[in-house]
Formats: sequence, C-alpha cells, structure tokens
Amino acid sequence: MCGSTKCKQYNIKNAGCMICFGTVPCTPGCNIGACALSSVNEYASLSSGQCHMFIGGGPYYFPPYGKDITKELITTPIVQHPLKVRGFGIAFDPEFFYYVNVTSISVDHKVVSFNDSLLSIGKDAWGGTALSTTTTTTTFTILRDSIYEVLVSAFTKAAAFRKMKRVESVAPFGACYESKSVARSQTGPVVPYIDIGLAGNTHWRFYGANSMVSVNKDILCLAFVGAPVRTSSIVIGAYQMENYLIKFDLESSKLRISTSLLFRNTTCSQFRI
Repeated sequence: MCGSTKCKQYNIKNAGCMICFGTVPCTPGCNIGACALSSVNEYASLSSGQCHMFIGGGPYYFPPYGKDITKELITTPIVQHPLKVRGFGIAFDPEFFYYVNVTSISVDHKVVSFNDSLLSIGKDAWGGTALSTTTTTTTFTILRDSIYEVLVSAFTKAAAFRKMKRVESVAPFGACYESKSVARSQTGPVVPYIDIGLAGNTHWRFYGANSMVSVNKDILCLAFVGAPVRTSSIVIGAYQMENYLIKFDLESSKLRISTSLLFRNTTCSQFRI
C-alpha cells in the first residue's frame, strides 16, 4: 500500500497511488491505494540494450555462428488473457503483455517449490506469466513475493555450493555477491542456472548474463525482483530477454525462443540477413 515499507524499499518517489476508472471492480493490477510499483529503478541503465525487432519469419543469422537460428527455437503456446477491458495503469494492462504457461521454476536443475496455482490465470484474471513488451516499465523480471522468496532461497543455497560470497543486498535486489568470487564465461557470470519450465515440455534457461546484474564494479545481484501484489504472478522483464531471439508467431499463437545467443558465441548486435 502507499507509504508502506515495501513501496519505500523500491524507491517509489512521486509515483502516487493507483487510481482506477471505468470498471467496477477495478481491473487486476489497478488497485486503489496501492503504490504504482514497477521494476524501473536506478539500475535500469545497466541493461546492455542488446535488443532488436524483426518483422518476418527469417532466416536469421548471427555471425560467427553460421546456422539459421530460427531452426533451433523452442516453442510454447501464447495464452489469451481473459481480461479485455482496459483500466488505467498502462504498465499493468493485459493488452500490453503476451502470456505463456509457466509450469515450473528450477535452480541448477532443482525445482523450486511454491503454490503452483499462481502460475495459472484464474477466473478473476489474476495470476499467470506475462512477457513485458514495454521495456520502460519492466526492466527486470518481477515475481509475486511468495515465489520470489523461495527463488532467492534456492539460488542462495546453490550459490553457496559454488562458493559465491554473499554480501549485503542492494535494493531492490534480494541476493547480491562479491564480483571477484564469481567466475566468468562466454554466457556471463558463472552462477546457478535458472530454468523456466514452459508448456510443451520445454524450458527457457537463463545464464548469468541474464540472471545477474552488476550494480557496481564490486557487486553482482540476482536480477529478479519481488512485488507484493500484481495482476500477473510473473512478468518476464526486458533484461532477461536480451540476446535471445524471441519470435511472436501471432498467426499460430506460438512463442518461439532461442537459447542464449551468447551460448553460440554471438549477440543480437551481430545480426545479418
């Protein structure tokens, strides 16, 4: 709620309270008296900006990798959100997101346990997983607090096993580490993998380049944030989507995702037709 410790933690300044118009009750995500919480923060500029938009089906090549990336995409259905009515609060509007069915979250191949009913969009239109298409509002992936807390717990245990040295957290991030205690590879910091299980018996893997953010030269933090109440239980942010080829096939209602282009020793900036 406005003025709460949680709002202050996320450096909400002059954001005001959510005000809803046009629908009774308010559409999910438009909560009277709630702070206008998003993952925009002073670390948003740390995003590398490795993103491009393409119109058409390919082929797409990213040198020096010599194969057409579109031949290697995993596929999962795009889910139609039941809510069609717009309310105020554009960043939370379902029409600004694409939804997918997440089936699990794993850290280093171990499934994280939480209330999995949060992964489904309920009859009240709450829950489910969205991909943010508005990079200015959702830089880092946002998870409902109950999911975020167990993710951080699982990650910190896996990180301790890898001998990563934990340091005091830097808000809004819940788990931070001494940079020099973390090795590096072509896919970024060598940290526990985070896998998002998707409908279709597949998963989307985040390597260190997408799961960690450098807040300064000495500290790396887990680049996910928690939120007390949101329309969606999970909103996958722009930072997590960098250097992946993500194809929104609206004709067949399919989302197609590559592995990290860094894993192929290339980046989005290397695109060639």
